Amino acid sequence: MSKPLHHLGVAEIGQALAARTLSSVEITQHLLTQFSSHAGLGTLLAGNPELALAQARAADARRAAGERGALLGVPLAHKDIFVTRDLPTTAGSKMLTDYRSPFDATVVSRLAAAGTVTLGKLNCDEFAMGSANENSAYGPVLNPWDRTRVPGGSSGGSAAAVAARLLPAATGTDTGGSIRQPASFTGITGIKPTYGVCSRYGMIAFASSLDQAGPMARSAEDCALLLSAMSGFDERDSTSAERPPQDFHAQMLQPREGATAAQPLKGLRIGLPREFFPAALAVDVNGAVRSALAELEKLGATLVDVSLPRTELSIPVYYIIAPAEASSNLSRFDGVRYGHRAEQYGDLLDMYKKSRSEGFGAEVKRRIMIGAYVLSHGYYDAYYLQAQKLRRMIADDFQQCFQQCDLIAGPVAPTVAWRLSEQGDDPVKAYLADIFTLPGSLAGLPGMSIPAGFGEGGMPVGLQLIANYFNEGGLLHAAHAFQQATDWHQRAPAGF
Repeated sequence: MSKPLHHLGVAEIGQALAARTLSSVEITQHLLTQFSSHAGLGTLLAGNPELALAQARAADARRAAGERGALLGVPLAHKDIFVTRDLPTTAGSKMLTDYRSPFDATVVSRLAAAGTVTLGKLNCDEFAMGSANENSAYGPVLNPWDRTRVPGGSSGGSAAAVAARLLPAATGTDTGGSIRQPASFTGITGIKPTYGVCSRYGMIAFASSLDQAGPMARSAEDCALLLSAMSGFDERDSTSAERPPQDFHAQMLQPREGATAAQPLKGLRIGLPREFFPAALAVDVNGAVRSALAELEKLGATLVDVSLPRTELSIPVYYIIAPAEASSNLSRFDGVRYGHRAEQYGDLLDMYKKSRSEGFGAEVKRRIMIGAYVLSHGYYDAYYLQAQKLRRMIADDFQQCFQQCDLIAGPVAPTVAWRLSEQGDDPVKAYLADIFTLPGSLAGLPGMSIPAGFGEGGMPVGLQLIANYFNEGGLLHAAHAFQQATDWHQRAPAGF
């Protein structure tokens, strides 16, 4: 093969497996060696090489018996927010050290049914709370493009592992930008589908009305293959969308009416919210995003000026709603049934206090306290209820935009990845970095980040695309057309 094995993407591995030029055991062994060689990145929290090789042998046997499948034998790893029966699940927290789930999350079981091989569990911000992957109880993840910088969060382990060519794809979750922002910071592709497209069953909850699973990989094509397998209605999740199974890969390849080979996006209207291009936007980010938009124009798209006037309100709205839901969800971690329990305590109340104080990190405690405050008597109406009203207005703003355009585009983050510990003493500064991803999350819309160039320090810049509800196919189609015309998604960090 012209490429090193670890540079093959999901689709390429699937094609090689189908052609019998590569076995699942070969690629699995190679990637396990890659993980071992680059352990210093801090991406892997748990693994079982023997189990992975057993799954690879089983996948090869299924192919030998005549079974076909785009993902059969393809290795990947899961963000450690998805519970797994055969590997520990920590959610990046001391609270769940060595926790073993009696069942697999739906996303995990569906990908396993498609024949994927699980290489391990990937580091993440504690309980998915963070934008830098510095909040993990098991140490930070380093950005493979520059090890002095963060990979983004909370799915930083997934993003860094894919970017460093340690594996072709990984699962992630996105509550306020936790797939899109790390994808942008590490130069990979990631998609957050419409809320309800992927089951939340077995996904450790942060903010239940916002959390959504999605794939992270090299390309839109790879993400489409993964999303097709991991999505779909699940009766065990009350928020799961009741829709028939979707073939997102086929939707991605469906040509637009009137399109040509040179202009596959002919007739596509892409809205540019003026609020996504403020004067304070970093010059390097603005330049890369504008160049990407010019490329989309060459491919036939029309750029339309639109407005999302309540964009700036998304930060206070999100940081009321998400902590409120987190304080409720995390109340179950009390040291009684499972999780960390203090060794020395007086009475039951003392055990609760000590167990939670020892088990949770600083950022999780901060959000629990904020959430408990806004839900408390006398403040619920003033904060939480008002935030929910504004959330609806933010969603309405998007619907106004989609009357004028088919997709919305802009930057994923105001800057490239910042340096490790740079924002450690100022959590609000990190919160403000989510300004462009939060509106779509609050509205429950599908969005993705695709590599669009490089900025300061040679760091990756992502282009964000947002679609209307359940239009993942249109989103992936535009991203795929862009990636067919550019090679940003094929660039790898030096040394990997």
